[in-house]
Amino acid sequence: MDQKIVDQTKSGSQNLGQLMMLLQRLEKHPHTFGEAGPLTPSEIHTIDAIGVEKGVLMSELANRLQVTKGAITQIIVRLEEKNLVVRTPNPADSRSVIVSLTPKGISAFRAHEEVRLHFYRELRSQLTDQEIEIFEKCIEKLCTHLRK
Repeated sequence: MDQKIVDQTKSGSQNLGQLMMLLQRLEKHPHTFGEAGPLTPSEIHTIDAIGVEKGVLMSELANRLQVTKGAITQIIVRLEEKNLVVRTPNPADSRSVIVSLTPKGISAFRAHEEVRLHFYRELRSQLTDQEIEIFEKCIEKLCTHLRK
């Protein structure tokens, strides 16, 4: 194999490892989003997965987050205690439950969305249009690869 390719592979692997380590560090610490107070990464990701829809079935939420129904129930209980979500019986099927955001939960959702947008705007300001296009394609391919 060409030495240049070996060096690029080694460098790319190291950079990817560093990126994963930085992302793991971000995922370990609670952050405050709006008036919601400190939220763990799993809590804000759950709020994101619920979104501002009129509600989502608990089973669908577990699927979206790729966790068990038991795990999603534990997170929802914590979010209910913080007055960020509400559970209601599904009018179409009494065996299932719909989860939706409270006004405080919507505030947390929007605050988190703004944090993401701010981060992305800052990143874009450091890249050319061509670099942005390549970056987005690479992220898409990386996500596809990680889902396998």
